[in-house]
Amino acid sequence: MQFSYTEAWSAATPGCAPQQENRAMVQSRIKPYSQQVAEKTRRWRQLRTYRRNQVFGVMLVAAAILLVWLLRTNQKWIFSPGWWRP
Repeated sequence: MQFSYTEAWSAATPGCAPQQENRAMVQSRIKPYSQQVAEKTRRWRQLRTYRRNQVFGVMLVAAAILLVWLLRTNQKWIFSPGWWRP
């Protein structure tokens, strides 16, 4: 009997059938409420930190684009003669 590499591995591994490889690992036990709340809070904090870092990164990119634009633009367009006087 000839197996492909993955079929030979799953056939040689006890308790590992080919149809089990496609299923996602799901934890089936019921967790205590306090643990569920703690995990939800931790995920919320991680997401908040991730979003804050995203906004900070976008602001840095925007500042870099603005700086390059200011440095490459004709200075007379930005600072016209007498711009500092009323």
